[in-house]
Amino acid sequence: MKSITINGSKRESVGKKATKALRNAGQVPCVLYGVEGDPLHFAAEEISFKDLVYTPDVHTVKIKLKDGKSFDAILQDIQFHPVNDAILHIDFYQIFDDKPITMEIPVHTEGVARGVKNGGVLRYNLRRLKVRGLPGDLPDYIVANVSKLKIGQKLYVTGVTSEDYVIQHPDNTVICQVRTSRNIVALDDDDDEDDVAPDEVPATETDDVAAVKEGEDN
Repeated sequence: MKSITINGSKRESVGKKATKALRNAGQVPCVLYGVEGDPLHFAAEEISFKDLVYTPDVHTVKIKLKDGKSFDAILQDIQFHPVNDAILHIDFYQIFDDKPITMEIPVHTEGVARGVKNGGVLRYNLRRLKVRGLPGDLPDYIVANVSKLKIGQKLYVTGVTSEDYVIQHPDNTVICQVRTSRNIVALDDDDDEDDVAPDEVPATETDDVAAVKEGEDN
């Protein structure tokens, strides 16, 4: 996973007046949790967070302070101004190479679903997945291949499992599915060179099968 460097300085005062003065000077008050002892209060230029906050991607963060100390961390929480969306405060959490962390990783679909070629519509249920693993093993994004999905089929989280991380969602969680639409056309299986038997589609089900299973579970 890519890392972004944030250069900051330790805050000596954390009162309201000092915090307001920081914001007026274009600085963002931050807190780093998980460090030995008390949480670390620091501040950094607001522009430093552009590539961390205003992006669909996720990153780890290397916080470098003026006193020479540096910390690896992940963004834990962020507060925005309710009117102008300016960053008011950011919380970070320190991470270590040998300790697993939990993060939400974006999902990137790959391929064109067979059902879409026949007039269906690909609907997304989840754009991000919560996963747990060592910082060095977490990917920039999770690839979900949808090319074998027919109309009515769903791609579950079990279709994107990896040895590098553990997905923190139930196995029946749906990532995306192909729904019918007015533009649906008949599929001539005899002429489809890419035809795939139902049992060759990993972690997918038709709506009918899913409905039967849901009935059995209830």
